Amino acid sequence: MNPYTENITNNESIVERLFEESCTQEELLWHRDPEDRIIESIGNTDWMIQLDNELPISLNQSVRVPKETWHRLIKGTGDLKILVNLK
Repeated sequence: MNPYTENITNNESIVERLFEESCTQEELLWHRDPEDRIIESIGNTDWMIQLDNELPISLNQSVRVPKETWHRLIKGTGDLKILVNLK
């Protein structure tokens, strides 16, 4: 089970995901995805993303995650709403 709910947008390559504040850090597992993606936060947040062998970075900027790169979210306060662009 995923720690988020997902909505498909009008653009088939973009999905909107909501991570609720009630999810736990343990649910935000290290994982890899089969395609490149760009992640953008909708609104300001203190949630972060960490790519393999890198320090965590803010989601208040667009973040490119290359395919098959290990990464995880780091929980902040409040809900996190993001757009995932599968480019």
